[in-house]
Amino acid sequence: MKLQLSRRYRFSASHRLHSAKLGEEENRRVYGKCNNPYGHGHNYVVEVAVSGPVDQATGMIANLSDLDAFVESEVIEPFDHKYLNEEIAEFSKRVPTTENICIEIFNRLRRFRRATLERVRVEETGLNCFEYSGETAGATHE
Repeated sequence: MKLQLSRRYRFSASHRLHSAKLGEEENRRVYGKCNNPYGHGHNYVVEVAVSGPVDQATGMIANLSDLDAFVESEVIEPFDHKYLNEEIAEFSKRVPTTENICIEIFNRLRRFRRATLERVRVEETGLNCFEYSGETAGATHE
């Protein structure tokens, strides 16, 4: 039997969408108001889904306290109330779009050993959310 558990977390952070690979005008055209030189912020909602067998002794896939502590140390503490472009090393050369934030969170959480990480979903606004389930066989990126 495989069961999936989803848990929601929140953090607030700011970022600027700006690519060093594009000129100033192109950045403004592509990112619009999100290219504001002073950045802008969001109250992000992160949903983490893990799966695994139900432990016969505990009746759980994973102890929520263990999952919460892991997400807190790997994501919430490093990201909350931070300017992602400058305070998260992975975004020093990569645009901190919510797509890239979602991938980064997934990569950080894949080290959780008490269950299998299935997916990460990041809600940026009431209209935008992104979901990542890891690389699939044969996937290529440029």
